[in-house]
Amino acid sequence: MAGSVNASMTTVSRPQAVGELLREWRERRRLTQLELALQAEVSTRHLSFVETGRATPSREMILHLAEQLEVPLRERNQLLLAGGYAPVYAQAGLDSPELSSVRTVVREVLTAHEPNPAIVIDRHWNLVDANSAVALFMHDVAVEQRTPPINVMRLSLHPRGAAPHIINLAQWRAHLLSRLRREIAQTADPELVGLYTEIRGYQPDLDTANLETPGAGEVVIPLRFRFGEQELVFFSMVAAFGTPLDITVDELALEFFFPADSATTSFLASHRT
Repeated sequence: MAGSVNASMTTVSRPQAVGELLREWRERRRLTQLELALQAEVSTRHLSFVETGRATPSREMILHLAEQLEVPLRERNQLLLAGGYAPVYAQAGLDSPELSSVRTVVREVLTAHEPNPAIVIDRHWNLVDANSAVALFMHDVAVEQRTPPINVMRLSLHPRGAAPHIINLAQWRAHLLSRLRREIAQTADPELVGLYTEIRGYQPDLDTANLETPGAGEVVIPLRFRFGEQELVFFSMVAAFGTPLDITVDELALEFFFPADSATTSFLASHRT
C-alpha cells in the first residue's frame, strides 16, 4: 500500500501549467472530462482545451473548477499562481488578530467537552490545541513524543508514544493509516506521504495482524486505552469549519473523544481536573 501511495505523487523538474494541474486533480477525483464538465456546467470541449493548454482559463474559471474538484484552499492558490493570477486565500496565524474569533470558539468548544478529551490538529497532524483531559493519553509517554511540536499520529503509534497503552493497537493503527491515506488522496501533500511511510515503519508486523472483529452492538471502531489498571473505551468524532476562506482555518480539524461505556464515563468524571 505504501508503494501505491508513493506512486501517486508526481515529481517534475519544471513548473506545471494550470491545465496540467487541473487534469491531475480531476484524475485524482476519478472524474472523466465529461463528468466534470457536467458538474461544472461547462462544455467538454472547453475543459479539454483548458487541460491541454489550448485555452487560458480565467481566474473565475480556475476557482470554479477547483470548487467542483474540492481542491483544498492551499492548492487553489497554487492553481491560481500556475494560471498567472495572484492568490486569493490568506493564511493568518492562529494567534493573529484576524482569527481571534476562531481561536475563542475553538477554546470554548475544547473546554466545554471536558472531562472528555478533545484535540485540534493541523493538516499534518500537528497538535494545535487540546483540553486538559488529553493529559491521560500522555501518561507514560516518552519525553520526546510529548515535547512540542507534537505530532498526534506519531504520539499515537510510536512504540515510545501511546501505542503500548492501546489495547486494540492493530485495529486502531489500521484506522489511523486509512485516514492518512484518504487525506493523501484529498490533498496530494508530500509531507503526509512521508508521515505515512514513517508510521508504516512502526511495528510493520501489525500490517498482517488479525484485526479484531466488531463486538456485539459496536457501531464505530473503538479506541481501547489502558490507563494504569483501568481500561478506557472511546469513540471519536471529527469536525471542521464549514465555510473557511483562510488556509489556516481550512486545515484545522477538531477531534472529540467520547466515552463508549459507563466505566469510562465514571472514570473521566472522577478524574476531572
